[in-house]
Amino acid sequence: MRLVILIPFLIATLTAQAADRVFETGPQKTHLIELFTSQGCSSCPPAEAWLSKLKCEPGLWKNFVPLAFHVDYWDRLGWRDPFASKEWTARQYQYSTNWKSESVYTPGFVLDGREWMERTVPTLSAEKPGALKFSITNGKAVAEFVSATGGTKDVDLYIATLGFDLTTKVGAGENSGRNLRQDFVVLSLTNQKMSGGKTEFAFNPDPRAGAIAAWITSPNQLEAIQAVGGWLR
Repeated sequence: MRLVILIPFLIATLTAQAADRVFETGPQKTHLIELFTSQGCSSCPPAEAWLSKLKCEPGLWKNFVPLAFHVDYWDRLGWRDPFASKEWTARQYQYSTNWKSESVYTPGFVLDGREWMERTVPTLSAEKPGALKFSITNGKAVAEFVSATGGTKDVDLYIATLGFDLTTKVGAGENSGRNLRQDFVVLSLTNQKMSGGKTEFAFNPDPRAGAIAAWITSPNQLEAIQAVGGWLR
């Protein structure tokens, strides 16, 4: 009799452990905040501290999804940022090209694909592009976007894994000697095509990641149509 009681409990426990990680928006637009930063830039720690404070904002993941791309062009000063990537640098240069700007800089904020000079928490958007759903189950990801108009279309999907409470003692460059703690750090970025607003593919988050961010754009564009995110643990 005791065995009969324990087996359902064990099954329920295992089922819970294997449960989906589901991240989903309503039709209202969720803002995508991007910070381009570097451990080699002395102006960046205050911007990163502001970004870290968003962890305590009630609108996190619902009204906005933040992420920090570490660029590599400050590495020339002697400190190699462990989170920097040429890919993130290329992304910032692409934004600069879109804005017809001749330079890039850090810290640089982008809100929904537009250069953003303010450091204020974004309010709820009035736009209603449609609902984006992203789920992970046993090494497989499924994404679906349903336009507010009721139709489906081809879009590009981006999935970033984000690191939190990452500490680094900087040994050279403008921040030499400082202990930096950083959040919302992009650890990896995956890109998938969504045909008819749907896709599924093999996906295992970076084990260092504490959260995930996903967003969609029109094909071969940078400006986010809709974004979603949430904690992994």
